[in-house]
Amino acid sequence: MSGISTIVITLALIFYSIGVWSERLAGKLKAWHLIFFWLGFICDTWGTGMMFEMAGGITFDLHGLTGSLAIILMFIHAVWASLVLIRRDERWIYSFHRFSVVVWGIWLIPYFSPMIFGLG
Repeated sequence: MSGISTIVITLALIFYSIGVWSERLAGKLKAWHLIFFWLGFICDTWGTGMMFEMAGGITFDLHGLTGSLAIILMFIHAVWASLVLIRRDERWIYSFHRFSVVVWGIWLIPYFSPMIFGLG
């Protein structure tokens, strides 16, 4: 299961990065960016669920706590992006990328912490 969860979490990184950085480069939130935000969130939640099973639940260390925070922020990010697009708020459509990059940066902490601290 460790190999599968690693693949799924890496898919989350790919999907989320495509969504965040394509939105940033475009300078405007678009519907297809939202699809990648949700795909990243789904893969991250799925992969994290598998890792929780292997670890026997959440670990109360840097990896476990930032991972939980990252999932919550990814969910808020995707919901907020959905609302911005539904409401067609031009101001937020053009400035949303600032929040995206912050969430993406926080998400990288639990992604890379096992490699840095030798977890797993």
